[in-house]
Amino acid sequence: MSKIIASAAIRGAHKIVGQANQKWREAMDKWGANQPIGFPDTAYYLPVIYGIMGHKVEKLGDAGPVLERCRTLLPPPVREEHALPYLAPALDAGMATFFAEEIIEAIRYLEQPDFYTGQEDVTESTIWLGAADDIILRKRGVEFVDGTAPGFAAIVGAAPSPEIARKVAQELQEKNLYVFMVGRYNGRGFAEQLLEAGVQIGWPTRLVSFGPDITSAVFALGFATRVALSFGAVEPGDFRKILIYNKDRVFSFVMPMGYVTDEWYANAVGAVNWGFPTIADTPIPEILPTGICTYEHVVSNIPHDNIVAKASEVRGLKTSIAEVPIPVAFGPAFEGERIRKGEFYLEMGGNRSAMVELVTSRRMDEVEDGKVEVIGPDIDDVEPGGTLPLAIVVEVAGRELQEDYEPILERQIHHLVNYAQGVWHSGQRDIAWMRISNTAKEKGFKIGHIGSLLHAKLHQSFGRIFDKLQVKLYTDEDQVRQVLGRSKAIYAARDARIEGMTDETTDTYYSCLLCQSFAPNHVCVITPEKTGLCGSYNWMDCKASFEINPTGPNQPIEKRETIDPKLGIWRGVNDFIYKASRGSLDHYCMYSIVNDPWTTCGCCECVAAVLPLCNGVMTVNRDFTGMTPCGMKFTTLAGTIGGGISTPGFIGHGKYNICQRKFISADGGLLRMVWMPKMLKEELRERIRTRADELGVPDLFDKIADETVGCTEEEILPFLQEKGHPALEMEPILG
Repeated sequence: MSKIIASAAIRGAHKIVGQANQKWREAMDKWGANQPIGFPDTAYYLPVIYGIMGHKVEKLGDAGPVLERCRTLLPPPVREEHALPYLAPALDAGMATFFAEEIIEAIRYLEQPDFYTGQEDVTESTIWLGAADDIILRKRGVEFVDGTAPGFAAIVGAAPSPEIARKVAQELQEKNLYVFMVGRYNGRGFAEQLLEAGVQIGWPTRLVSFGPDITSAVFALGFATRVALSFGAVEPGDFRKILIYNKDRVFSFVMPMGYVTDEWYANAVGAVNWGFPTIADTPIPEILPTGICTYEHVVSNIPHDNIVAKASEVRGLKTSIAEVPIPVAFGPAFEGERIRKGEFYLEMGGNRSAMVELVTSRRMDEVEDGKVEVIGPDIDDVEPGGTLPLAIVVEVAGRELQEDYEPILERQIHHLVNYAQGVWHSGQRDIAWMRISNTAKEKGFKIGHIGSLLHAKLHQSFGRIFDKLQVKLYTDEDQVRQVLGRSKAIYAARDARIEGMTDETTDTYYSCLLCQSFAPNHVCVITPEKTGLCGSYNWMDCKASFEINPTGPNQPIEKRETIDPKLGIWRGVNDFIYKASRGSLDHYCMYSIVNDPWTTCGCCECVAAVLPLCNGVMTVNRDFTGMTPCGMKFTTLAGTIGGGISTPGFIGHGKYNICQRKFISADGGLLRMVWMPKMLKEELRERIRTRADELGVPDLFDKIADETVGCTEEEILPFLQEKGHPALEMEPILG
């Protein structure tokens, strides 16, 4: 252990703990011990303290024992005559640093409630995002589980120039890493440099500007801790499992840029507890032997053109990136990039032109693998800010190819096109919308490159199910219209296949166990009339997924004899649930929210809850951040029931599921729906009306309350009575 590093880290820890103690005493004098504190919209309290200590800090007074624990963790400052210090005291000092920083930042939220944006994006008033709420955690944290994001780089300080900052950030993005930015060096922060270089920052682009002070580094460690708690099934207070989970599963590192202060040293040594090494651009002392981290603990004086590669090596991060023959950077980190008006060279789809996407099967002799055709004008034929119609037709052929695989491949177009830096894509099928930025045009991106990237990435991920793939990109108006007409007929036929199926006439259902990595006992059973909780998988998708990957998460379930047709209980499904839940459940009901409902994971699109006073059910989608009539926001609901448990009166579900015929049919189905957020209601308007017609209540849509009516049962009940909502005349839901 370097004596210089240990000395500096312990000094820094003393400073930060002292600062926390002073701020806490001032806050106690001003507000008192019962003043609530915490990070907004999270069920994890102050997550590092909660995860490592198991201690809930809900009020100012709760921070007192934590500060006392910090003082016991702090070793005495290292003196010249002391022998070389051991690693353990320095690690303790680092842990005390993070405990203290969480208290400092929690008090900042109290003193300066508008200091952080409290959302995924920067605003005109501030670029500092602060602690991630539980919606962001669920949305982004799962990427650390499924490998979409192997980890993060915590950058402290600033690069020598905005251009170097841009290059380093892009290289990290290309490795699919998140970049967490904190602190300043010489009055500038890495995030501010990126903005100066014209780079979009925020959670969507994986360039996350936590805060301007070194104390905001605790948001990065808090995020890592919550990943272990939420997705690793680790109990609060089991610090050893949390630290090991991060060392083995979250490939992260600290990257200080600029002069390393005592406080920076304290944070860097603290991160070593999580297995996160430090890779610096300045000549600080090194700690090369292995121990807590996978390889070296501190490596220094690394040139900026090699720092990302060195950090990946030291952390043991191995990335597999297929060669994508396009002139712009490519990777999931660019999926959240936005291209606004004035920033795009070419726009296709949206409300300005027709756009359609189709994957279709062909005979082997009809497809030339790798062939990409642009039929019509290209980007060079358009003036800046212009438009073109676009039809993307992907033609595939193969001995193993089946018609059911077409929509699986088609759904990938949205993600893969978005992975190209400077290219923005939204929607699917015939409501797609796309923009190519001025920057991408300057780098040589053309419409044909869409076909090149689709060929490369679809072959990489799905090459087992097809042999050849070619792409035709139509930009001629007449031909786009022809493709559009043909595509609509194909879409209708696909939809009819699943819409015409029923649970009763289908002998095989499918499982989805993708979420068991973070909800070990959760078992999602998907039927023709019940989509997956995440909204991404229907019965047809699962069938195709199983055929593509027979050992994957979507396994067939023979339902066998029916035990209860009303509640939705079958012998074969029960046997599968018992086995897949590791014996924690022996059954659940597919059609009820009241009687032993299905388990819920944190990836659900919506959460439904019984409203006894209204004799009905409400639901809320994860994008709605307000209060609901059941007295809980989405984050609280998902955090309460989202761990893979069956909770009578509550279920997680997909948006599409709301209007499927078997949705809580044992309890009255859609006719029980008395409240949902306006945004969700509008999104499902046509589907609700179609289903309501089938149920004989054609005006049901207008009888469902939303937040404009009220956010408590007492507020919405008069509205339901005035409108004559059918739920009020049904038998008691909890009878």
